[in-house]
Amino acid sequence: MFINLFIIGFSLVMCSPGYAAVHNLGTHGRTYAIVEKNAIEELKTRAAAVDWRQVFSPEKMGSVIKAYKPDLLNLPSANETRKRRVDISYTLDIDIPNGKGGVLYPAGYRFNPLEYTRYPKTIVVINGDDPVQVSWFLASDYAGTFNTMILLSDGSYYDLAEKLERPLYYASTQIIKRLQLRAVPSVVRQSGKYLEVEEIALQNH
Repeated sequence: MFINLFIIGFSLVMCSPGYAAVHNLGTHGRTYAIVEKNAIEELKTRAAAVDWRQVFSPEKMGSVIKAYKPDLLNLPSANETRKRRVDISYTLDIDIPNGKGGVLYPAGYRFNPLEYTRYPKTIVVINGDDPVQVSWFLASDYAGTFNTMILLSDGSYYDLAEKLERPLYYASTQIIKRLQLRAVPSVVRQSGKYLEVEEIALQNH
């Protein structure tokens, strides 16, 4: 215990301004002015020389986003308007510890998060490569509220984000399986302790 306190106290003294003042060793030998550029000033100079309009041009940004486009499941266009309920209950595959050496929830425990919370948003899933689906969304009531989250089953994130003027997200394979999506466009919203998925056949609109 005494050794630990000694080490901590010695470290604090070594780092304190008082220690540096008492042990000033003075100046020895010739001194020279610093001629190296300040690192921050150098960064500012280089940044000012970059044409950022070219760096963030639509062509380059589009290619970057396309390169990072996730693997997507190919969802067909809905040929019938219909609704169904989806149970998003989850079964734990590992024990959840309680932080006291015990288990709070054991592996195999099944729970439905919608029994404890409410999801206020409406999720609209469309194929961004289908102009009919994009036009349908723009003409729908969903386009007029930012309480709507848009997921893309395909298409260019960059082009649609500019056209729709709102945030967009890709419907990854994991999301599609979790929401049990089968066709697009689909509208997902909470209904009690379930999610209600509505597939919309646009030929009927």
